[in-house]
Amino acid sequence: MSKVQCVRGTYDSYGAAKRKMKKVVAEASTVVEKYGFEEIETPIFEFTEVFARNLGDTSDIVTKEMYCFNDKGGESLTLRPEGTAGVVRAFVSNGMQQNLPVKLYYAGPMFRYERPQKGRQRQFTQFGVELLGVETPQADIEVIAMAYEFLEKLGLNGQVTVEINSLGDAESREAYRTKLVSYLKEHYDELSEDSKDRLERNPLRVLDSKEECDKTVVENAPLYADSLNQASKEFFAKVLRGLDLLGIKYRINNRLVRGLDYYSHTVFELTTDKLGAQGTVLAGGRYNGLVAQMGGGEVAGIGWACGVERLAMLLDEDIELPRPVAVIPLGDDAEDKALEIAAMLRRAGLRVEQAYSGNMKKRMAKACKANARKAVIIGSEELANAEAAVKDLDSGEQKNVKFNRLIEELTA
Repeated sequence: MSKVQCVRGTYDSYGAAKRKMKKVVAEASTVVEKYGFEEIETPIFEFTEVFARNLGDTSDIVTKEMYCFNDKGGESLTLRPEGTAGVVRAFVSNGMQQNLPVKLYYAGPMFRYERPQKGRQRQFTQFGVELLGVETPQADIEVIAMAYEFLEKLGLNGQVTVEINSLGDAESREAYRTKLVSYLKEHYDELSEDSKDRLERNPLRVLDSKEECDKTVVENAPLYADSLNQASKEFFAKVLRGLDLLGIKYRINNRLVRGLDYYSHTVFELTTDKLGAQGTVLAGGRYNGLVAQMGGGEVAGIGWACGVERLAMLLDEDIELPRPVAVIPLGDDAEDKALEIAAMLRRAGLRVEQAYSGNMKKRMAKACKANARKAVIIGSEELANAEAAVKDLDSGEQKNVKFNRLIEELTA
């Protein structure tokens, strides 16, 4: 008989950990909605082509990490490994190009077959935003400011670093590509087999390699900044000036790049050293070529995404639920009234626990175990007087309160 347990790389989320995750998503949603972003929910699985086209057929995600399967109709489907591809697919297939700009955010499970580690599992929760249809640096400033404000709301200001770089426009990218290929060919024998293959098809993917031998070669690779044309330099300068005006501290990281061809101009990450070696908690960038690559025309885009579990791990304090009120009926004749009282209190917005069985001592013990702040006790004498005995479980004080005054008493 097999063990009844989670599949490796998955987990059950509940209790304090789940409350922290809910806080992360709630704070993120509140912040981005202030900036005019609206929630979108896309399917958990898409046609495999959606992700292969979006992520590039040489990326580790496509070649090693995607969960792909054929359905009963023979279609190749894939559990989503990230959120941007599905959102851009939805943008194109629903004709959203007619109402630019489009501001969307999402939250939900993603799936990648990778080695489980701290805060990184094979099923994980991602929150992300996508701003489509704005070509100017103001969009870059806005999404970074939004990310920064979100992390401040979580109480993480001072614990994260904003790292930023520019990939420039298509002309700058081609100039850099030429320099990079020349450099990598000089070190061809030092590269991994995967990177040798990428050198022919998509050399910028070598920059994203996780192999140690490739990292050593890349350390001395040409810097992107040396290939930026004047227009790209001016674009980046406007982004940095905007961040300065908003008081957002940042560090230019010349080694921060994206290997896929549709990325351009601003790329950024928010990092921390509180989670060990894997320090990135939020990452984003501008992808002016992605919508066109997905068949939706020339539409600029920029966005970011974060791992909810990883951010939740950075929250120091537990997220406490409101303490409930316990409703305790004594005797069969009080059961119906207790049910009515509990429903009335819940409609008033109170969290209510009902002590369903046992003698008075056992029901009070259950109320204390539930961390109830007050107990509403209803017996035959209370029923006759249309009142309940309300006991403060912290101080021990008790008084009688008419049924029609209970909400006022318990919400005071």
